[in-house]
Amino acid sequence: MNKYTIDCVDFETELDFWNGYLAIVEPDGSEFFGKNLDAFWDALSAGGPGYPGDESSVIEVVNTETIRRFRDGNFYRALIKVAEDLNSEPFSSVRLVIR
Repeated sequence: MNKYTIDCVDFETELDFWNGYLAIVEPDGSEFFGKNLDAFWDALSAGGPGYPGDESSVIEVVNTETIRRFRDGNFYRALIKVAEDLNSEPFSSVRLVIR
């Protein structure tokens, strides 16, 4: 199992978050990854572009205070929803932890 930690402490934009994800995880198909929440869901739940490529992975998102303000909190709430949905999938090989 691989564990990736995305530290959001210096992120000022959603693009910073997506670029941070790509830099830390170095996923398969990163050049085709859509850098949005729908693409993130597709990558983690179905192995689409941006999938970590490991048999089993944990992606931990930490220091989320900065990203909580993106889109008046809607980005963070949607990210939490992705984590809840993904983590409830019984056969998912990727777990998403938001701290």
